[in-house]
Order: sequence, then C-alpha cells, then structure tokens
Amino acid sequence: MAFTYRCLIIDDESPAHKALISHISKFDELEHSGSAFNGMEAIKLLNENQYDIIFLDINMPVISGVELMELQPNRPLTIVTTAYSDFALSAYQNDAIDYLLKPISPDKFAKAIEKAKTFHSGNNLKKEDSSNEKILSCRSNGQIIETPLIDILYVESLGNYMKLYSRKLKSPIIIYGSLASIATEIDCSHFVQVHRSFIVNTREITSAINKTLTMSNGEIIPVGRKYQILLDNLLIK
Repeated sequence: MAFTYRCLIIDDESPAHKALISHISKFDELEHSGSAFNGMEAIKLLNENQYDIIFLDINMPVISGVELMELQPNRPLTIVTTAYSDFALSAYQNDAIDYLLKPISPDKFAKAIEKAKTFHSGNNLKKEDSSNEKILSCRSNGQIIETPLIDILYVESLGNYMKLYSRKLKSPIIIYGSLASIATEIDCSHFVQVHRSFIVNTREITSAINKTLTMSNGEIIPVGRKYQILLDNLLIK
C-alpha cells in the first residue's frame, strides 16, 4: 500500500489555502489534513497531530513563518510558500526543504514534492537503524545538537521548553517544544513517559520505590498515577 503524506497548510490568506489544496488534490500520495491561518493555530495543530509535510507562509501576523520554524525545530518536512524572496536564506538555515514563490506553478510544486519524498525516504532509512545508532537532532541556542538516543537519561518538560539530560553532558540541553513532539523523535521501546513532565530511558533506571524512579545519575523522577501501568511489567536491573 502506497504511503500517504499528511499535509498541513499554514497561511493567513484564504486564496493561498485554496491554491495549495488544488495542487495537493492532483497527487494521489498527498492528503490535505489540516489548515492553520496563523502561527499560534499552527503550533497547536503541530503539537496535537501528526503531519508529514507542512506548507508554510512567511509573512504572517504575531508569529512569522521563520519564527515558527525556529520555535518548532522538530517539525515535519517544511516547504515554504511565500510571495517574498528575501527570506530564502533564513528558511534554508531552518531546514526548509524548498522555497516556492507565489503564484506557485504546478511544475515547481511537483519538484518540491519530489524533494519531500526523497527526504522522507532518507528519514525512514535512519529509523530502521538499531536503537543504539539512532540520533536525536535538536536546535538549542541557534545550533543543531546531535545526541545518540542511547546517551539520553531523561527529558523534563518546563512549560514550552524541555531539558534533555545526557549521561555525557554535565548540563542539560534546553530545547523548545513539548513532550508529545519529542516523543515522536525518540520513538523507541526504551523510552516511556512516567509523568506529565518526564520521559525516561528505562535502561537508565536503577530502582523504583514509592512511585519514584532513581536514575543512573542519582536523580529522583516522580511517577504519575495514570502512568504507573506503563511500568508494571518493567524489569529493574
């Protein structure tokens, strides 16, 4: 069965949505799965749903397209769709896979989709690697930091930000986003959410006592009541 790419359109103008929906409808492998008319709506949808490709406008009120990319470093494959050529460098620096100027021709749209499919295939190959070889790439303080999943102890949520603790780093990595968003990046049987604010690497748990976990670095992590069932069959070594 062919893979279907779930697409989210982010643009503050209705005609742009109609044009992109028309382009999407011409591809059997594409599905229009959501629409956002500003950056705040887009962030909410991205945190609550799974998408494979987003079509992102640049010039939007409150949160611009570039700002949204900076706030959502672990977002789906991003194709920028804009009437302005000035922001191409910023877009590519934030990992956009293509930059389309409006009005978008069918030919350029098709080429952008081919790029997206190529990127998606590459990402799938990475996911098929063994868990010891998986790498989490995240943006912190404007830089891309790559951390092997095997080195991650736990992730702590702090509002709109997270602290990622690694056994090879003295200080945590501060990144923007939610536990829900990072959970898709570290989708692995060794990671489990144990509290509304914590995801832990089960291989780094040394003991579980009185609804708390002790990690290999000595830190104590609380276990939420509704998450306890996830640990019922966990073997503590």
